[in-house]
Formats: sequence, C-alpha cells, structure tokens
Amino acid sequence: MTALTLGIVAAFAWGFHDICIRWLSQSVPLLASLLAVLVTGLLFHGGFMVWHGDLAAPNGPALIYALASGLTFLLASLGLYGAFQRGPVRLVAPVIASYPVLSVAWAALRGAEVSALQWLAVLAVVAGVSAVAALADEDRNDVPPKGRTILYAAASAVGFATTFALGQMAVESWDELSVSFVTRSVAIVALITIIVIARVPFWAGLRALPVLALMGLADAIALACVMTAGRMPDAQYAAVAASCFGLLTIVLAWAILRERMTAPQWLGCAVTFAGIGYLAM
Repeated sequence: MTALTLGIVAAFAWGFHDICIRWLSQSVPLLASLLAVLVTGLLFHGGFMVWHGDLAAPNGPALIYALASGLTFLLASLGLYGAFQRGPVRLVAPVIASYPVLSVAWAALRGAEVSALQWLAVLAVVAGVSAVAALADEDRNDVPPKGRTILYAAASAVGFATTFALGQMAVESWDELSVSFVTRSVAIVALITIIVIARVPFWAGLRALPVLALMGLADAIALACVMTAGRMPDAQYAAVAASCFGLLTIVLAWAILRERMTAPQWLGCAVTFAGIGYLAM
C-alpha cells in the first residue's frame, strides 16, 4: 500500500466524519462532541494496539514530535468543528483543503524532490476540492460574519499540515500506532483543560453518542493512515490525498442525503482525481 492510497482511505474516513458534523453541529455542544469523538477514537485505537502488540519504546525526538502533534491536531479539530458550525461549507472547505500546499512545501524544505508537474498536480487537487465546495448549494440564511469563520478554517488548515508533518517525522523512528496514540491523548488532555476553563458541558448527550462513536472510529482510522504514510516514499502525498475529504463530504451528501451536485462540481471532481492520478504514477 502506498502513501497516496493511505491518504485516500483517510479522505473517505474523514469524509464520513464531516458529513456527521453537518448533522450534529447545530444541535450538539461543539467541545463536548469533539471530546466524545477523540475519546472514542482513543478507545478504538488503544484496543487495536493491545491486539497488535510489539510496540517500540519512544526515543526523545519522536516523543517530542508526537506530543507537539497532539496540540496541533487539537487546533486543527477545533478549527474544523468551529468553521463547519458557522458555515457555509462553500466558504469553509476550500480554506481547509488548502493545507496540502503547506505539507508539500514542508516536504520540499526537508529535501524531498517535488517536480513542477507534481506541484501542478497538488494545486489541481486543491483547486478541484475548492471548486466542488464553493459551488455547493446552501440553504442557510443565518450565516455568521465571515471573518471569524475564515480564521477558524485557516487555523484548521495550518493545524492539519503541522500535525501531519510532526507525526510523520515521529514515525521515522517510532511506530505509527504509538505516535497516533500519544497525539490523540495529548489532544484529549488539552481539550479537557479548555472545557474546564471555559466551564462548558462535557456531555454531548446520549442520543448523539452512537454517531459520535462512529465519528471517533473514522477519525482514528484516518489519522493512523496519514501517520503510517510517514514510513513510505512520498509521504507528503498522503496529506494531499487526505485533503479530498471536503470533496467526498459533498459527494457522500449527494449519494446518501440526495443533495444536488451540478455539472461544474463534477468537473471539479474530475480535476481532483486527475491530480491524484498523476501523483500515483
């Protein structure tokens, strides 16, 4: 399995995760729902680690990278949830989906060879995802001011790019399961601290729990996939493929919720997958 394939798996998992956010974001407390997703994801992840066994002890730099990635993962998640709660999707998704440019730029700075055509393919992926989201129909009339929404989405993009960079650096000398476990654990501790300070509810409600548990499983799978790619050639392209979650959210809404997709949106899908296809060559 290649890094690009792992990124596509992550994109499908996060696409499912985000379509659930669209269902729940207006009715469930934001921080409580995020906490439930992170905790259930950690439980699934921990159970798999116990079953898998054969985990290596951390070294200093890898542990530091994993701890730092937990904080940036929380930043990415808070920005994602906050941006989707405020909406609209056509504004939020293109900003968040821009993070692969940062991921590939960081890989290039670390010595990875990225040709002009590969850069063009990365930009095609970002442009395609952005076009699909920007052309999405929105029925909401009570959209909050855009400034803070863009700030949340930009924070999410930077958080995702930094999380993947730090996590993939950590798995160069430590196993990916342990790195993902530490990342998620740090995010949970930091989030609980924020909830206590802000004095907001911990509990998302029993009715939402089954959906939040499925979101936690999807989130755990997606993060583990991108972290695992750190051991593979062209690891940065896992982040590029994973960025398609915004596009897949809209396609899944078309397939499951019967939301409308226009011809230009399908063209955006074609451009995105053409870019991914080139990177897979």
